[in-house]
Formats: sequence, structure tokens, C-alpha cells
Amino acid sequence: MTKPQTFFVKTFGCQMNVYDSERMTELLGAQGLRAVDNSDDADLVVLNTCHIREKAAEKVYSDIGRLKAEKRPNGVKPMVAVAGCVAQAEGEEIVRRAPAVDVVVGPQAYHRLPEMIARAAEARAVDTDMPLESKFDALPRRARPSGPAAFLTVQEGCDKFCTFCVVPYTRGSEVSRPAADVIAEARALVEAGAKELTLLGQNVNAYHGSGVSFANLIRELARIEGLARIRYTTSHPRDMDDDLVAVHAEVPQLMPYLHLPVQSGSSRVLKRMNRAHTAESYLATVERLRAARPDLALSSDFIVGFPGETEADFEDTLALVRAVNYAQAFSFKYSARPGTPAATMEDQLDEDAKSDRLARLQALLMAQQHGFNRATVGRRLDVLLERPGKKPGQLIGKSPYLQSVHVTAPGLAIGDLVEVEIVSAGPNSLEGSLIQKAAA
Repeated sequence: MTKPQTFFVKTFGCQMNVYDSERMTELLGAQGLRAVDNSDDADLVVLNTCHIREKAAEKVYSDIGRLKAEKRPNGVKPMVAVAGCVAQAEGEEIVRRAPAVDVVVGPQAYHRLPEMIARAAEARAVDTDMPLESKFDALPRRARPSGPAAFLTVQEGCDKFCTFCVVPYTRGSEVSRPAADVIAEARALVEAGAKELTLLGQNVNAYHGSGVSFANLIRELARIEGLARIRYTTSHPRDMDDDLVAVHAEVPQLMPYLHLPVQSGSSRVLKRMNRAHTAESYLATVERLRAARPDLALSSDFIVGFPGETEADFEDTLALVRAVNYAQAFSFKYSARPGTPAATMEDQLDEDAKSDRLARLQALLMAQQHGFNRATVGRRLDVLLERPGKKPGQLIGKSPYLQSVHVTAPGLAIGDLVEVEIVSAGPNSLEGSLIQKAAA
């Protein structure tokens, strides 16, 4: 197999995978490879994978089959690399099930991707180690961000060991990047045009790099000139300490929107999940946050149909949702992941029960999301314009509450932070009318 000249990275799953894909793109670009816009034109296709749910993993195998089966005019099939959490969790299975894959690399080893590609010209290259050295030290300096909003990983791994989750096995234990490195990368991104940074971590609020707390990291980042907005995800309720709650009141750049996963409203189920919080303690945390920042909007994650979940447990979840009143949420049927404790628990629910509960939960969550969106009609909000819309002269940006806002006005450009009046709201997006254009 000849050395690839062009490449395409396809991303599955969470924002951390988006960040990793950006870094792999920069890494391969630094080696002289050219990024292309689709897999059909690529000599190398990197599938950066997610292992949280079964369907996500199956999509990867489907893509592998398609890539190796497709016929190209030159008769040369692309080199295929599987990266990310499926590679870490199922490296041996990938080798057995998809022998046509050329490279298998885990999320902590992708800084070795160039040398693995070179080896793959002769034989399959597999690396699912979790090396002691930081991959960030081996990655090139951040390139220009793809837009005015950029992701920045500050923490990786998880020590929580929720019984349903594979992350501790695919990403390793909790590790925080040195604060100086995070701040340097943030400055580089802002100097290159980013106006909003989303700090990423499997448990981002467990950050403690160089002895710096997550709250103090946010305070330091807020001092960077030109950084207008800060967000973070994903947080864990048990790491939401008083100082971090206080930051939501202190730092104007920290957006009034927080993703705080609860997973279930039943304390009994939460204990079986090993979440280390109860429904009551979660609600108390929400109360503290809203006391500090009254305009704070919340989103969350929910799993329905966890082993042993009763109808009464599910009703507790609905009650918690009504109590919090979410602006947005993500909800899924429980999916057993091999190797996790929950996969071998008794009282696994049947798919019909899980589907019924998911439909009922999603109906309530969607009603809340639409209600939150409607409540913004008539309000003036700052919107960071990020991409073109479908209509002539239309741009789409994000409100402080992470809502998509469509704005049509002459002279606007991607990267502008503008004040708009919200004139209409749908379940998934808003329409805004320009009030004034802020200084670029």
C-alpha cells in the first residue's frame, strides 16, 4: 500500500471526539497530508469512534464495510484507520471482525498516528496503549480554529465508574492538563479568531491541573483579552463545589447555560448506577446554582430502562424533570455495554418497556425545550454568528443559552457578536432581528 497523500476524518459521538478529530487533522496536516471534504476523495479515512451506545459502534462497522467495498476509478482502496473509544474497547474484535482495517489507535495514543500510518503500508498497525507521556506534548501547536467557537480539552478520563459506562475503560483515569498549557492553548485559539471556548472533559469540573481548581482556571481564562464567552461540559454533580457555583455569579464571560447530567430521578436507580449522588442532592445543587445565577438554563442526560427500573422509579424521573424544567436534554434507552457491571445485572428491561418510557420522557423534555424557547421571544440576546443559513443573507449563531438563532441582515459576517431581538421560536431554533452590530 502506498503512502497516503490525502485524508478525511469522520467523527462519531461527543465534543471531545470533535476536539480529538481537529487535533488529528492538525497532526496529519503537519506531516504533509492534505485534508479533503469527503471520504470518496481520501487516500486515508480516519473513523474517530464512540463506544457509549451499541448503535454507535455498529455504525463504525457499517462504515468500514462500505469503505472497503466501494469501487474507485483508480481501483485503489483507501487506507482505513479506526481511532477513538471503539478502537480502545474493541481493538481485538476489530482485527477479527474487520481484517481490512489498516490502523487501530486508541484515544490516548493518536499522537502516534503518523508513524502507525507509515507502518500500515507493510502490515496492520495497532496501538491501544495508554502511555504515561501526555499526547498533548506531542501534538503540533493549535492551528486556526474552524470557526469563532472552539473546543478545548482540559481534562480526560473518569474515576467515577458508573455501572453503565465504558469511559473509565476506554479513556483511562482522570487526568488534568497543566493549567499553563491550557491557558497557552486558549490564548492561541483566541489570537487565531476564536471568541468562544468550550472547555471539555469527561468530568470537566474534576479538573485540578497543576493544583489549580476548575473554578480558578475559568477565572484565569476570563482574563484573556478577546475571549467573549466560556462554556464547559460535561460536568458531574458530585464535583460542583461552592467555589465553582460562585464562578457562575462572578464571571460574565461564563455563559448562563450548564449541562449537568443526572441520568435518573430515582435515588434507588442512581445508587445502582453508582452515581454517588441522589435525586435530592442533585436538586439541591440546582437550587444553589440558580441562587448564584438566576438566569441559568440547564440541560441534562437521562437513561431510561436501566436494569431494575420500576414504573415508580420512572415516575420519579418525570417528577425531577418537572421540578428542574430543562432548557434542553438528551435521553436514551439503556444500552448494555460489554464489560460494564450493569450489563450482567438481573432485571434487564425489555425493549418495549424502554421505548414506551423514552417516548414519554422525550415528550415532556421537548415540551420544556419549546417552552424555554418561547419564553425568549421579545428578549434581547447576544448571538455569536457561526455559520451560513439556508436563506440568502442568513447566518446562524448561538445565544448565551446555546440555542440556534437565525439572523438575516446585510453586512453581517461569521464571527460577529451581535445583539438581536428574538421574534419567533420553534422547538429547535429561534429567529432574531438585528438590533445593532457589536464591534468585531
